[in-house]
Amino acid sequence: MILNERDYQDDIHIFQLITLRKGLQSECKGFQMSKKSCYSIIKKRWNLKGNKKSVLEQFEWALNEIGVLNDN
Repeated sequence: MILNERDYQDDIHIFQLITLRKGLQSECKGFQMSKKSCYSIIKKRWNLKGNKKSVLEQFEWALNEIGVLNDN
């Protein structure tokens, strides 16, 4: 698992994970974020490899594993 327990220990951290996911989804659609991209933050913090789409898939898989995302 790429996420450890301190990454989702409280609501603030969960909000950050969801915000990074939404930002990366926007970047995959062509939007640009100011300053540092969500893509680079996610890749560096959790040591993920690949292009934006594959990093998004890996990140979403990890969020599903810890129960942050619902399949509703």
